[in-house]
Amino acid sequence: MASSPLPVEPRPAQELGLDELPVRTEAVVQSLCPPRNIDEQNLLLRLLEIGFLPQEPVKVIARGFPAADPIAVRVGHTTFALRRHEAALIRVAPRQALEKPTP
Repeated sequence: MASSPLPVEPRPAQELGLDELPVRTEAVVQSLCPPRNIDEQNLLLRLLEIGFLPQEPVKVIARGFPAADPIAVRVGHTTFALRRHEAALIRVAPRQALEKPTP
């Protein structure tokens, strides 16, 4: 498979999948996971097109019941419903992990 045109960066220690982000926790998109196949690459391109871009603010608004699927996610000023496997492809860092303590 050819190299991916998607932004893929090394993961900081505080980074996690959007599917793991607690509800109402503010975070920032860091990157998207590398695609494992052509279907996943197409999904990642759609996620980029709808706004899951690096440094974009993101927050999980709610989770489905009982299996926590789908997940209601706000990116920027828009809310989307994502399946957990889709949200797992989006790497985020909670805002408090990004803030540097002042001496």
